[in-house]
Amino acid sequence: MTRVASSLIALMLAMPCMASESSSDLRDQANTAARLNAQLAFGYLKQGDIATAREKVEKALRENDRDSAVQTAAALVYERLQERDVADHHYAQAIKLEPKNPDLQNNYAVFQCRNGHPTEGQKLFEAAARNPSYTTPEVAYANAGVCALAAGDKIKAENYFRRALDLRSDFPDALLQLADLSFQKGNGLASRGMLARYFQVAPRTPDALALAVRVERAQGDESEARRYIDELERNFPDSPQSREMRGGGQP
Repeated sequence: MTRVASSLIALMLAMPCMASESSSDLRDQANTAARLNAQLAFGYLKQGDIATAREKVEKALRENDRDSAVQTAAALVYERLQERDVADHHYAQAIKLEPKNPDLQNNYAVFQCRNGHPTEGQKLFEAAARNPSYTTPEVAYANAGVCALAAGDKIKAENYFRRALDLRSDFPDALLQLADLSFQKGNGLASRGMLARYFQVAPRTPDALALAVRVERAQGDESEARRYIDELERNFPDSPQSREMRGGGQP
């Protein structure tokens, strides 16, 4: 074999490898561009520029629709555009690409609950809570409780909030929700206890102070109720709860 022939064969054998590397480089560039456009879509969405957000996310999908971050960006954009069926498709695609990602499960769960599918939403929240890689399962259970509340199922909601507290006894969201549910059931002492625990670990909010006023009045302690009213007026004078107090109504 001549030297020229052997060199030609070596070059021909090398060419497929070179083409493969080039193709891989192009894919990497497309994936990077897709991620960048997805991030830009998020940014424009936050700024309220929905048209540009849509443009960027559609470009990202063309570049790489096999990326869960790109699918999530598309879901958020189309949800904001009120194209719920399209948003649902993209949320489902994101989950399909990363079925064990608890953040994606949470995102889709919030969407389901917000759009009239509480059972599906709660199942997704539960899946996220059970996911070993999810570091705050109490949040997922509390979110499931809020979802159940919105659907009118107070018993199920209470169970979810208690599961959240089983995991983290000082979780403020669950404490406040259970304080409200206890008050609605006529259990003022339990509500007062939950609020006391809440105030130890969380900042005062108009909602929490207004609930405290209602609880103390129901317990017949007008002086304690007045203390919470004064705090509400002092710290949140422009809140709806404070304005309602000045109007003489229940917060």
